[in-house]
Amino acid sequence: MAPVKILAFAGSARKDSLNKKLIRIAAEGARAAGAEVTLLDMREYELPMYDGDCEAELGLPDKAKELKKIFEAHDGLLIASPEHNSSYSAMLKNLVDWVSRSAGEGDKPLSAFSGKYAALLSTSPGALGGLRGLFQLRELLANLGVTVLPQLQAVGQGGTAFNDDGGLKDEATAKKVAAQAAALAGLLEKIAA
Repeated sequence: MAPVKILAFAGSARKDSLNKKLIRIAAEGARAAGAEVTLLDMREYELPMYDGDCEAELGLPDKAKELKKIFEAHDGLLIASPEHNSSYSAMLKNLVDWVSRSAGEGDKPLSAFSGKYAALLSTSPGALGGLRGLFQLRELLANLGVTVLPQLQAVGQGGTAFNDDGGLKDEATAKKVAAQAAALAGLLEKIAA
């Protein structure tokens, strides 16, 4: 049986994003569990703010079409979402808005999300580690047909949680992050079987 395919990304474009560090750790956890993982950097997929008039006149931007194909080619999503004012980032919402649209005749609007499974993680400088934003992100994804694992993994005090090499200082936290990703890989393997 071919390995399950997981798309991993952080909802941040910032070069030194804490959530980019976190998603790399989670991606390794999914790989260790036998999944094939594609790690995306959203900085490479700059999209204009979603505008229905722009979509009607010009269609989906090329980067949105490219992202939609990438999403469709994967079984599951591993997302590390920063928390902006107690919610997920505007960049992540904009990505979802574009990728959830139809790319043209015969293309179903929610095909990039519907029937997928996801695991959600977050880190932030605060004590809750971005947990509040994950609850809202879980609701958004569920509305698009994504089944989100019930366990949400947040890493508090993210500003001091990582080593200089990008790893987590606390071994127990690193194991929880890897376990979250492994749980997604394991579920997808059971479904595929």
